[in-house]
Amino acid sequence: MKANVKWIQEMQLMGTSETGHGLLMDGDRNGIAASPMEVVLMGMGACSSIDVVDILKTGRQKILGCEVDLTSERAVEPPRVFTKINAHFIVSGDELNEKKVKRAVELSMEKYCSVAKMLEKAAEITSSYEIVAK
Repeated sequence: MKANVKWIQEMQLMGTSETGHGLLMDGDRNGIAASPMEVVLMGMGACSSIDVVDILKTGRQKILGCEVDLTSERAVEPPRVFTKINAHFIVSGDELNEKKVKRAVELSMEKYCSVAKMLEKAAEITSSYEIVAK
């Protein structure tokens, strides 16, 4: 996998993947785009959500939605790495089996989500879930 990051102006950067997809980032807290650390956090949310949706679909669950709220804490001193991350999944669907939802979240966090597995080397990763009937 390859990527390119190019400085645009001020603290704005454009990241481009080898597949040609672009992502604007901003190092200014009040900037016009997500910061690199926000992108990492969202990447974990996306990675784990893909797992949860795929596992539930494979398990023939009638999933209609999956959202993950991520909260984090960072070290006070540089480098300001993540020290804690919680992923709270909100899974909606028709007659979802709670054991299967719980297992999908566990499998993602403990085995499949490569971003979470990488981040757990620096941060305590926890997860929770709730089911919303539709």
